[in-house]
Amino acid sequence: MPQKINIVCVSGTREKLQMAAMIASVAAAIGDEVSVFFSMNALPAILTGNAASAEGAFGVLIAQEGVPPFKQLFEQAAELGDAKLLPCSMALDLLKISEDELPEEFGPPTGLTRFLSDAEGGQLLTF
Repeated sequence: MPQKINIVCVSGTREKLQMAAMIASVAAAIGDEVSVFFSMNALPAILTGNAASAEGAFGVLIAQEGVPPFKQLFEQAAELGDAKLLPCSMALDLLKISEDELPEEFGPPTGLTRFLSDAEGGQLLTF
């Protein structure tokens, strides 16, 4: 039975974005309903595909060993599994990013209140 998986990404570090992307892509591929909300430091990182930093040795290994990057995994989740990738409307305003600058896989800018309302009844994971 499909689950409802809701992921909040606020960190711009490689390990956290990588884990969030792996969960999103696998869950979407097996038919779960997936929504990912990008805010704070995660939003610029996902837009550029560059994490701000690695927290430790594992983050360095991810970059060195050819592991599919988090941005690619999020895109696959949206393309193959119909995951919703939602940018935080407040973060877009603060960072002065227009909707035109968002990747085509992104859904509409969404407020936190709306995201949490839509997430009701599902799992909520934060990275």
